[in-house]
Amino acid sequence: MMKSSTTLTVGEVAKRSGVAVSTLHFYESKGLISSWRTGGNQRRYPRGILRRIAIIRIAQRAGLSLTEIKEHLDKLPQKAISTKEWRELSQEWHNMLTERIHTLLQLRDHMEGCIGCGCLSLTDCPLRNPDDVLSQQGPGAQLLIDTHLTEDDDIEGE
Repeated sequence: MMKSSTTLTVGEVAKRSGVAVSTLHFYESKGLISSWRTGGNQRRYPRGILRRIAIIRIAQRAGLSLTEIKEHLDKLPQKAISTKEWRELSQEWHNMLTERIHTLLQLRDHMEGCIGCGCLSLTDCPLRNPDDVLSQQGPGAQLLIDTHLTEDDDIEGE
């Protein structure tokens, strides 16, 4: 247990971080942050939690899922994140975001050619089936076929 001058209540964390108390509870339930309880059963957080919450919010704004954020934060100690740790973490996210940006740009630039029918087996579909490689797997919309069904399965009561 830490001294009260080095800890924050849930209300203080909410006010300082700009995050609702319910969001803090949610983050805690997902294992993104942690607190401890006083003898009076009140949550207390170390001051370093503010930096961790800021990182969570930055990552969310960048489009990372809470699962992805947690995977990265789990590599770090629960104490305040150092400049070096932040640099390493941000480089990992930079690489991931660069890849996502590339994929989104590719999607944007090739979307005009897609007729949006869902078959995804057109011979000239640059999005999901370049050079009609899916035709080798059989007829129809290969990406939409449920691979768990067999011919013997009862489909919609037939």
